[in-house]
Amino acid sequence: MLADPPPRARPVPGAGDDHRRPVAARAVAVACALLFTGTALCWALAHRPWGLAQLYFLVDFTDCAVYGAVAWLVLLRRGHPVAWLLAVTGIGGGVSALGAQYADLLRVHPELPELTWLTSARHWGWAPGMLSLIVVLPWLVREGRLPAPARAAVTTGAVVVAAFELGQLTWPGPGATGSTSPLPIRSAAWATLVELALPVLAALVPVLGLVAAGGLLWRRRVAPTTERVGLGWLAVGTALLAVSFAPVALPPDRAHLVPPWLPPTGMLAAQAFFPAAVLAVVLRQRLWGIEIAVRRTLVWFLLTFLLVAAYVVGVTTLDALLPASRAVPGVLVTALVAAAVQPGRWWVQRRVDRLIHGAAAEPLGVVRGVGDRISASEDPADVLTGVARSLTDSLRLGACGIEVDGPEPCTAHCASTGPVGEPLVLPLRRGEREVGRLTAWARAGERLDGRTRSALVDLAPVVASAASLAATSRALVASRSRLAEARDSERRKLRRDLHDGLGPTLAGVALGLQAARNLLAVDPAAAGRLLDRLRDETDQGVEQVRDLARGLLPPVLGERGLAPALHELAGRYDGSGLAVQVDAPPLPLPEPVATAVYGIVAEAVRNAQRHSGAPVCTVLVERDADGLAVRVADAGRGIGAGIAAGVGMLSMRERAEGIGGVCAVGPGPDGGTVVSVQVPADRLPPPPPPLVGLPAGGAPPVDAAVDGARPVAAAVGGARPVDAPRLEGGRLPVDAAVDGARPVGAASGGSEVTVRGR
Repeated sequence: MLADPPPRARPVPGAGDDHRRPVAARAVAVACALLFTGTALCWALAHRPWGLAQLYFLVDFTDCAVYGAVAWLVLLRRGHPVAWLLAVTGIGGGVSALGAQYADLLRVHPELPELTWLTSARHWGWAPGMLSLIVVLPWLVREGRLPAPARAAVTTGAVVVAAFELGQLTWPGPGATGSTSPLPIRSAAWATLVELALPVLAALVPVLGLVAAGGLLWRRRVAPTTERVGLGWLAVGTALLAVSFAPVALPPDRAHLVPPWLPPTGMLAAQAFFPAAVLAVVLRQRLWGIEIAVRRTLVWFLLTFLLVAAYVVGVTTLDALLPASRAVPGVLVTALVAAAVQPGRWWVQRRVDRLIHGAAAEPLGVVRGVGDRISASEDPADVLTGVARSLTDSLRLGACGIEVDGPEPCTAHCASTGPVGEPLVLPLRRGEREVGRLTAWARAGERLDGRTRSALVDLAPVVASAASLAATSRALVASRSRLAEARDSERRKLRRDLHDGLGPTLAGVALGLQAARNLLAVDPAAAGRLLDRLRDETDQGVEQVRDLARGLLPPVLGERGLAPALHELAGRYDGSGLAVQVDAPPLPLPEPVATAVYGIVAEAVRNAQRHSGAPVCTVLVERDADGLAVRVADAGRGIGAGIAAGVGMLSMRERAEGIGGVCAVGPGPDGGTVVSVQVPADRLPPPPPPLVGLPAGGAPPVDAAVDGARPVAAAVGGARPVDAPRLEGGRLPVDAAVDGARPVGAASGGSEVTVRGR
């Protein structure tokens, strides 16, 4: 929603910490580093040949390195519940890998102490973390309170994981005859229960994992744009883990249906999606300082995985199709893989950038989104709100605000989680003029990364255009409202003048005519005198109508221009107690400009006559290189402090804005009031070139002879000389007497006689 005046958003104190766990992060990092180092040392000393068991060891070893690092990063930047599951996965994978390699080392060096809890860890150490990744973690990767279905799924998954781990820790062996479990329960009934429950629990894990993957895909479909990033990757990783765990749940008589290398390979493949998705979804823009490392690592890992998978699948397929030749499949697949390296890298790079940076990785996409919001806004006043919402969603911002300056300031604000931290403020410029500001906040605990900042800088001109459009629309709506108000005020004034002035006059004339008719038969002389008075009153009514017409738009303005109209306006104030002095050269002006300037001057002189108490009011009109300058000044009482602008002042400003100019009303240097109007030169025609041989004023004297004719000031046909100062443009004022006749205006209702030279 647009607001006026625009409130500035305040950061939320303390929200930027987001419950970080630096001590826990360092503890997890140290634990995983020690387990990783110990496992590598045991593996180097054991010298075990590579086989299927080593593939499962590689899965646990990778879990320790990858999920330990991811848990360290997440805990260092925010205390999300997912971070603790990742820490359990990393430490559990490290313990399981160390136990497997230590058991192999005991075979080579039997003199070492046999640590049952360690050697048995290869059976139970991996379970809590790995199974939680499949059935619990996908439901927790979200912001805010879990909905009821997610809470039910998390509870079910936690029960399955806990039951599976309990069975692994306490299984006493077949028939309770003994096992390597660290906490065996020596009971045949318990052994039977565990042997029956573990296959069922193992079968539930892939089912619950596929349900979790489906839930992620559904969220990706219905969630807002800002919450979709990374959910697709997370769904792929969850599905891979669930499918790779499914062969583990097969009964022994069905295990041969699945290649033994497929489960650990699928678990390794999931590492290409799960950590990246968790980092992108949980941390979002908390990857400050490690974006490049994370991006390059993901690109390398994904590209390597895809190329190796393509090579293995291609060679296996061609071996089956071309059994006669062993060399051709390898050479052909190698050539195809080599040709696909560059396109594959470009394809992977785009998706990784999209995952890490969101829409900021593709500025054109952000521009397209902003353009769609602008075009979708039917009301131009909603443009700013649409742009702010588009930037917030596309760039995953905490909040975005757009402020527009000007006569009608406005603002738009869109927030996802509330602004926190220090905002990024960018000026919005149209040419050399600053029209407003664009303010962006990161989400709670995040920072605006380099790509987001760069995208905002690139989008600033587009936002400035949208802001200018919204401001112009808002100003236009306000201008229409003020124009309607001014028009209604002028109509009320005209109605009042007609009702209180002309109306009573005509009513009195009508009554007088009726009285004269009654007197004609009784006293004709009295009737004649009454008719004479009625004629005078009718003449006064005619003058009132002329005054009203001239007040709306004097004919002389359209026929002779602004300067004669201003002189006529000054003449109407003769005898009113205000002497109006006009200094206005004849200028060729467009009709809209002349009409607007005349209206402003008429309103300013009327205000001076009514309110200033000054004896003199000066009107100055000048044309220079900057345009047209108009100044109306008086030395009266001036405008008191705190007095709001009335309809007259608003009308003057509206008239000036309508022709692209500016109207200012303020005190004069020596007191009084000054109304100044400036019309830019681009709204005026170019000034005419000076005529050769004319005086500096540009026009010959009024009384100069033209083509040998007599001076205009001379008597025409024996009539009285026309007053030269009253003659402008060769036209004879309507009140000039010709041959002793009555003024023309009295008989013709405002006609005028034009005197033309030969």
